Parts: sequence; structure tokens; C-alpha cells
Amino acid sequence: MQQSILLFDGYCNLCNAAVDFVLKRDARNQIVVGSLQSLEGKALLRHFKLPDDYLASLILLEKEQYFVGSTAALRVAKKLDGLWFLLYPLILVPRFLRDPIYSWISTNRYRWFGKKSTCRVAKKEEEGKFLTKAYPFLEVLNEHPIDRHP
Repeated sequence: MQQSILLFDGYCNLCNAAVDFVLKRDARNQIVVGSLQSLEGKALLRHFKLPDDYLASLILLEKEQYFVGSTAALRVAKKLDGLWFLLYPLILVPRFLRDPIYSWISTNRYRWFGKKSTCRVAKKEEEGKFLTKAYPFLEVLNEHPIDRHP
């Protein structure tokens, strides 16, 4: 089974809480997480031709596709243990109705929930669930190299 990759803003308190929520409910190990600010996250952004400084939303990578905003959140919900998959039918609501709500929360997330002074790193028990630990030699890093010693 190929795991999906969920990229998130590693400084955002709301995003970190969402990652904790996902990790606790992903017993089937379908999702690996990584921060948008990490070297691997930036390489994936380049691979998908997204700006290096993209922080507007979660990004869910599945095979060679990426999903952002409410679509990413709903696709993640579908993969979680428990009844969270019941949210997935909201995908039928057009994006032009779903995404403004997501964008409003995203725009205000630092003001409402705060921001960390350092980017999140994996706790010992989470190491296999984080992109930097689970995929230390991403092929995409060879395709889109990043200066590891700025």
C-alpha cells in the first residue's frame, strides 16, 4: 500500500493539533506527515510546481496528485479510523462553497491559535510517521535538489 503524504505548516498551532489528531487516528498507517518548511516538504512543493513558501493550506499528496484546502482535509478524514469517513460525502459540495470557509480559518489561524517559535519535529514515538524519518531519501530530492547547507 502506498502511503499518502500530508504536508502542513510546522509553525502553526492549529496545524500541529490537526497532525496530532490525524496521527492518533491513522492506525492503518496510510498517512505520513511532514512540514511544508522541511527540506523534503520544499522539494515536494517544487516537484508539484507550487511556490517554495506555500503555507496557505494542508497539502495531501497521493500518487502523482496533490490536493489542497477542504479537499485535502476531506480526503484525510476518509482515511482515518472511527466515523470520520462520514465527512467525506461533503466532497460533493462544490469547492467554491467549501474552500472559502477553509481559507477563512487558514487566514486567521495564527491570530486565533498562535504560532510556534520553532518548526515541529517528530517525537520519538512518531518518527516512522514523519516524512523526514519515513522517507529519508525521497527520489524527488534528486529531481529537485535543495541546498542542504544554506
